[in-house]
Amino acid sequence: MESRADQEVAISTITDVARVAGVSVATVSRALRGLDRVSPETRERVLRVAEDLHYVASPTATSLASGRTRVVAVVAPFLTRWFFATLVSAIEKTLRAQGHHVILFDLEDDSYDQRLPLTQNMLWKRVDGVITLNVPMDGDEVELVDRLGLPLVAIGTPVPGRACVRIDDREATRTAVEHLAGLGHTRIGYIGAVPQNVAHVQTPQNRLEAFRESVDQLGLTCDDAWVLGSDWTAEAAARDSEALLKDGWRPTAIVAASDEMAIGVRESARRLGLSVPGDLSVIGIDDYLLSEVLGLTTVRQDVAAQGRAAAELLLRALLDDDEPTDEVVLPTELIVRESTGPLS
Repeated sequence: MESRADQEVAISTITDVARVAGVSVATVSRALRGLDRVSPETRERVLRVAEDLHYVASPTATSLASGRTRVVAVVAPFLTRWFFATLVSAIEKTLRAQGHHVILFDLEDDSYDQRLPLTQNMLWKRVDGVITLNVPMDGDEVELVDRLGLPLVAIGTPVPGRACVRIDDREATRTAVEHLAGLGHTRIGYIGAVPQNVAHVQTPQNRLEAFRESVDQLGLTCDDAWVLGSDWTAEAAARDSEALLKDGWRPTAIVAASDEMAIGVRESARRLGLSVPGDLSVIGIDDYLLSEVLGLTTVRQDVAAQGRAAAELLLRALLDDDEPTDEVVLPTELIVRESTGPLS
């Protein structure tokens, strides 16, 4: 009976296949992966020899021969938030179906308004490409990715010259304001303003600017005190909205820049004895995991679809050697539930 040691000695390597087939190791690698620049006759000979020698390519060996790791870096400012977790899940499933995998880089720092930088040690010889999740890349980071020759696809915040998948945040916010105005509300507040230096500033800025523009265009009222800052969590929004909701001169409706904040505002109102939507209508943006269960009116974005679209664009760059520069803008949709109603 053949011993385990004998079985291990009998295992063939890519070098064995190259020697028997009379070609180079690189040619074997290209033939086994179905790449161009290998004649049909050579490919057939290599495949026949590999089968005769019972050769099985290891992922490590394949990476060394091809220079590819089949790993994609997904770079996020947070990984604990629902939005980013949903994106990562969709990206990973799409890449996995094509034999690629994900390495996550969470750039969250100890403070909300800062993030860690993207560095060469994170990327060099570790990944074949990069997907950024609403991360504003600075000049040094863009230069690093270019220098390493890595294809990049952005979700949310664009990276100049690279493909981007996003929604129209301004249009989503306008939809929310117009919904409230259509119900008769003229005094409308907003929650979700953030400092300019936060790690994911573009989406908050776009939504706040669109809110102000929509209020002006529709002739609505919004005192400066009705625009509230928050760190985009339900807990923070409940805390940050309490003083406004206690005030006798307050809005009759609030646009929250995210559903999680809308949930926080609604619960704060209820604790103060206000009826939602009788005394206060609340609308969010996102269609968060619990929004349907909680009856929250929202402007829905398909987060998972954005992740899938970004992964498919990156796979196009990796498999076809054709880096896309497309801008894919996915639609949003008003979903009316119980948290908004006519002005009473």
